[in-house]
Amino acid sequence: MNYLIIHNDKEIIIRPEYQRLFRWSNEQRSRLIESIILGLPIPPIFLVEGNNGVLELIDGLQRTSSVLQFLDHEAINEPELVLIGCDILGSLNGLRFRDLPLTVRLKVKRSPIRATIINKTGDAFVKYEMFKRLNTGGSLLSAQEIRNCSSRMVDGGDIFYDAIQEMAQYPSYLKATSRLPDTFREKRADEELVLRFFAVTLYRQNYKGNIETWLDSFMEDILFGRQPFDLTAERQRFFSVFDLISEKIGSDAFTRFNDDGQAVGRLAPAYYEASVCAFDSNRESLASLSAEDVRKRLQAAFSDNRFITATGPGANTVPKLNERIAVVAEYLAA
Repeated sequence: MNYLIIHNDKEIIIRPEYQRLFRWSNEQRSRLIESIILGLPIPPIFLVEGNNGVLELIDGLQRTSSVLQFLDHEAINEPELVLIGCDILGSLNGLRFRDLPLTVRLKVKRSPIRATIINKTGDAFVKYEMFKRLNTGGSLLSAQEIRNCSSRMVDGGDIFYDAIQEMAQYPSYLKATSRLPDTFREKRADEELVLRFFAVTLYRQNYKGNIETWLDSFMEDILFGRQPFDLTAERQRFFSVFDLISEKIGSDAFTRFNDDGQAVGRLAPAYYEASVCAFDSNRESLASLSAEDVRKRLQAAFSDNRFITATGPGANTVPKLNERIAVVAEYLAA
């Protein structure tokens, strides 16, 4: 299997929307090319075969993209890769693919890919678990990126993930979560917060103290039919809650207030959980309150010693999760 041939023949799908296309630095990309030229073994890539026979890359995106960029950068709309940081073959530094001798260019182009292909018609749970254990080579994927990729191993999982991605782009949600740093968004933290909204409002009784495990279990139970989830209705509920949050308090809903009553700092997940639960359970009554009144109530809730204690050290324990949710709900109840 050849990188360039299978890409240009559209026999492989690369989905950069659920894995960041180039997390690797130029030095990492260059050292991969150096390793290929040296004939060193390259970790395999993993693909899932679709019903039409086309392969979808699920692990090895960094390696595949780096080689494609070096061979034909225009094919993936990236700048030409100039080798840098090669420490074994230092003479490669500063060279592009076209600068290499013909024999070396052919070696790179003809280097085979070791690939493991997972048949999509196989057992869905086995395929799902396989990808969860795949995070090989290069920079690690975030927990949400792994969820996004592994969901595609299950029939209907792509629909669920696409819905999560759609909701993460909803204007009211973007406004309310605008304090989330861009570096977090790059790792799909915005999509994880969408999943967290549904988990904390539908699946809180299954929380045992580990956020990552809880979110994994919630998504798995939805994908494998163990957790009822009407996507159309839940999407509408999500839109309704964030329309209300955006209208009443905007980006100040999930952050601290200083002594002058000004919202400060970035989005805090512990504040997010408590606020979304309170807004969800009090939608009708909150809709009739003024934005000023809602703000005062939320500020008072965040200043309550019970809430401060429940968002301090050990905030991810079950009692503290339930306590902070209860405190904010108390203040926002009409």
